Amino acid sequence: MARYVTSSRQNRYRSIQVLVLAAAVFITACGIAGTQRPGKAGSSTEAPKYVFYFIGDGMGVAQVKLADAVLDDGETLEMISFPVSGMAATQAENRYITGSAAAGTALATGHKTTIGTIAKSSDHSTDFTSVAEMAREKGMRVGIVSNVSIDHATPACFYAHADSRKMYPEIAVQMASSGFDYFGGGYAFGDLDDGKPLGKLVEVMKDSGYTVIQGREALSKAVSGRKYWVFGSYDGSGALDYAIDRDDGSLTLADFTKHGIRLLENDRGFFMMVEGGKIDWACHANDAATVAHEVVDFDGAIEQALEFYRRHPDETLIVVTADHECGGLALGYADKAYESDIGILRYQKLSAQDFTAKVSQWVERKNVTFPMALDSASVYFGLGNIQLDSALALSPEEKKALRDAYAESMNADNGGQAYGKGDPLTVMLVTLLNHKAGVGWTTGAHTAVPVPVFAIGNGAHEFCGVYDNTDVAKKIIDIARLSEER
Repeated sequence: MARYVTSSRQNRYRSIQVLVLAAAVFITACGIAGTQRPGKAGSSTEAPKYVFYFIGDGMGVAQVKLADAVLDDGETLEMISFPVSGMAATQAENRYITGSAAAGTALATGHKTTIGTIAKSSDHSTDFTSVAEMAREKGMRVGIVSNVSIDHATPACFYAHADSRKMYPEIAVQMASSGFDYFGGGYAFGDLDDGKPLGKLVEVMKDSGYTVIQGREALSKAVSGRKYWVFGSYDGSGALDYAIDRDDGSLTLADFTKHGIRLLENDRGFFMMVEGGKIDWACHANDAATVAHEVVDFDGAIEQALEFYRRHPDETLIVVTADHECGGLALGYADKAYESDIGILRYQKLSAQDFTAKVSQWVERKNVTFPMALDSASVYFGLGNIQLDSALALSPEEKKALRDAYAESMNADNGGQAYGKGDPLTVMLVTLLNHKAGVGWTTGAHTAVPVPVFAIGNGAHEFCGVYDNTDVAKKIIDIARLSEER
């Protein structure tokens, strides 16, 4: 027991060290930006009328920098241009390394809770009111957007209350009773497990006054003043495709954000939460190239909010953060030492998830030899194609590792889950490209690394410094004056 206490104290001490270091990094920027912002909420400054809340699921500082590094020369992410930045700790009430439900609850409500709980107290006796629900009560229009299923943990924390994030039908049906104006992005599957006669979720939504539509053309024709649930092309989990795999005509987070602004804008203002949920899934798979594409895609949605902000600078607040870091991403790898080459991640043409699906077809058809698999490695990952870049050359040892992984994959169907690492060959291909780029991972799970916070607009100065994730929600509530009790 004494040893456990000592370890716990050491962990707390290390977390304090991390936060102090983070504070040192951000103090200068906060000091400068803070002098340029209007007075604190509660002064004579008007509260922002339009509030954007962007959550990059699994997005730590390294994920942001990785995405920025793979952009073309002269380009940069919009979020890192924000004048105010901070850092937020992420631990749950009952675990140092959090999960999306507990972290989502903290970001949505300003309260800690236990792993797996959706916007409720740890004993499940009390529903916590979310910033979105407060905005609705204030008379603002409300929109919730995510590129994973709309009943997933993070979006759910803004409109639903459930003892477990796994209660998907019970969560999804709460969209209908939320009174929110706009749900966009992924799908949800809404039949209740116990067979109660609520019918399909689509019918429940329609009965509650929602217009349910799918696709780009339908979204472009949607009109302000109606309540909508809009989804794009979705997979078996209800999520949109990864950005790296997406067809040109598919809806993006930027599309859902742009049209959400159009549909929500009104004299009383609006609140919109936008989640980049598949950053986390790609991090679970340790798929660095796909992570970079997802962060860039997420940043495209932020760009839409910035365009709106430039038209309404005194009335708009934009906050960008994450629920937790995922994967323990390191921009450096031991074998590469100081010779990283992150740009070669651009040669990957599809996600690990989609390549795993190809391998599953190979297993089923039994018609792909190892030389053919090497050709695919060149086409989809650039590996072995020295005409593209000499850094992509495969050593004899690497070819042997690929041959062994190919044999293992061909012996059994090792198809990956939605955000699993996939079959052995896919894992080896992604790992080799990561390492050649100079990218490393410590885990396939979440970490306790503090996450970045970026802010711009009315009240943005409040997000300077280092604080808890619950404080992000509390600051939004205070700045936008969403609750008379605060």
